[in-house]
Amino acid sequence: MNEPTAFLYPFIDADEHDAGRLLVDLANSARTKAAESAALRTATLARCDDMLRSVADAMAHRFRGGGRLFTFGNGGSATDADGSAELFRDPPSGRPLPALSLAEDPAVLTALANDVGFELVFSRQIIAHARAGDIALGFSTSGDSVDVVRAFEESARRELLTIGLCGNQGGAMAAGGDVEHCIVVESASVHRVQETQDAIAFTLWTLVQSALKEHE
Repeated sequence: MNEPTAFLYPFIDADEHDAGRLLVDLANSARTKAAESAALRTATLARCDDMLRSVADAMAHRFRGGGRLFTFGNGGSATDADGSAELFRDPPSGRPLPALSLAEDPAVLTALANDVGFELVFSRQIIAHARAGDIALGFSTSGDSVDVVRAFEESARRELLTIGLCGNQGGAMAAGGDVEHCIVVESASVHRVQETQDAIAFTLWTLVQSALKEHE
């Protein structure tokens, strides 16, 4: 088999005819990946605890002043952006907060990609919607997504609070000067990075809700 996802479960490509053995291998693989994900999530949240609290306080300050949250990302990170905006906008508990995912409207995305170029699909929406005092939260597993980096450039020019979630060593997102708070998940695995970024976004939401409640 020459499936593009063969690297995930290489033993499936092997000459394996024992269904029971294959199921055992699959279960062991799933357990290993779950353990790796949990360990990375725990380590990252512990390492970034002070930063996350500082970021949440800054976000809460912006929300109290009428600021809005804009999230963005590509592929799996687009779904993370959508989920994060939804969590802030329609939370299971606590205070609903104004939030919009810039990845959620396919008509807007495809129009911008066709008319001005995909590298500008998020920055043009920042120009259209955002103002000083708002918050930009961008996701990129590599840190090098050009459209995400461009959105941060525009957000910094417009005096938004800029927060970047990235993987590996942070890429262009961490190296540039447009992301005020860059939260790096130190892993080269796209899957593990995205799983940990979900936990980071949820932690930020929890901390923001606590900060807003303490201020009431």
